Order: sequence, then structure tokens, then C-alpha cells
Amino acid sequence: MTIFPKHTVDWHFHEPTIVRRFTLNLWEMAILTGIALRLYRAVVINYQATNWVWLAAFSVGLLLLCAMATVHLANFPLNRWIWRAPLFAAMEVAAEMVTSLALIWFGREPHGTSRAEWTDWPSMFTDTLLTRELVVCAWAVLLAGVVWVVRQAILREPVDEEPPAE
Repeated sequence: MTIFPKHTVDWHFHEPTIVRRFTLNLWEMAILTGIALRLYRAVVINYQATNWVWLAAFSVGLLLLCAMATVHLANFPLNRWIWRAPLFAAMEVAAEMVTSLALIWFGREPHGTSRAEWTDWPSMFTDTLLTRELVVCAWAVLLAGVVWVVRQAILREPVDEEPPAE
């Protein structure tokens, strides 16, 4: 049995799939999430909606934000989440607010019970930044705790060191 191959052809490198490469990229994931969330909000928010409909729409948006953050963070070790989670949220907010400017220009951006105006944008930016940073960072901490507990449980399982019977 040879440990080292004699020719480089024996080495097999696996190129990540296109979806995997996309999830590794912080910028692309955050920008896509921001645009998708703001467009979802503009389409779904209905001023005559009941509380249950509004709560369901809010829950789907929150689920989308947490899912996209999870898909990105899952590619990296826990110690990198410390800077990746807040940066993901900041990039997501930047994309969301650029989309918001476009929606305000088209007259389609909801703000409370009316359409948003240019003067509403700074307060919308502040509110969005605070809520998204809080949600993504809190989710990352919760997720990191679950990952740590699961890893500890797996690592504590006894390993059978006896060779299998032939």
C-alpha cells in the first residue's frame, strides 16, 4: 500500500457546487437576502390585513432571514461567526435599504399605514439596522449554543476501539 501517490493524477480535488460556492460568499448571500426581504415586505404588507395574516407574513420574513444566515454561517467554524454574523446583518441591511430607496422612488415602499416618503428613509434605516443586527446576532448565538451542545454530546460518546470481527 502506498501512502503517497507517484503521479499527481492520483489526487482528486472536488470543486464545490455552484450553490455551495454561493453560500460561502458573504456578500452575495447578504445582498440576496436583503433584496428578497425588502421585496417580500413590499409585496406582502397589506394595510387591511388581520393580525393573524400580518403575524404569518412577519414570521415568514423572520424565517427567511434566519435561514439565510444559517446557510451562510454553517460553512465556517464557530470562532468565525463572531465577525461573520454582524457583518452579514450589516450587509443585508445595506442591500435592503438600497432596495427600499428604489421602492420609495416607485411609490411602493410601505411605512406604517401609508407609503414611505424620502424623509422616512433615515428612520427606516435605523430601525432596520437595529432589528436585523439583533435578530441575526441573537440567532447566531442560539445556533452556536446548539452546535456546541451537539458536538459535546457526539464527542463524549464512547468509541469502540476493537477491530470488527472477521
